[in-house]
Amino acid sequence: QVQLVESGGGLVQAGGSLRLSCAASGRTFSSYVMGWFRQAPGKERSFVAAINWSGGSTYYADSVKGRFAISRDNAKNTVYLQMNSLKPEDSAVYYCAARYGRILYSATYYDYWGQGTQVTVSS
Repeated sequence: QVQLVESGGGLVQAGGSLRLSCAASGRTFSSYVMGWFRQAPGKERSFVAAINWSGGSTYYADSVKGRFAISRDNAKNTVYLQMNSLKPEDSAVYYCAARYGRILYSATYYDYWGQGTQVTVSS
């Protein structure tokens, strides 16, 4: 069982930066693939980024490549999402999620979810 708590969301102007954090409970954090997803009003939850257990492999949605960076600190049981050059279309509730096994892009395959943190980018 893993409990996830996101933080770091807020209001930022276009072109600005935010860093999201996701703190996980449990001693097996380093065993999990960690992902970030987002959901805007009226839209489905979509994949943003994911990182494998060691941090050696990362994957990004095309829409955020080159602007966002996912990382993890297994000693702190925390995964991060650094978001740069933010655009209004990045506005959404951002969720972190965890699963065992390999990185997958569909939210369906993630077993544990945080409560989400709101990111709003003004133009």
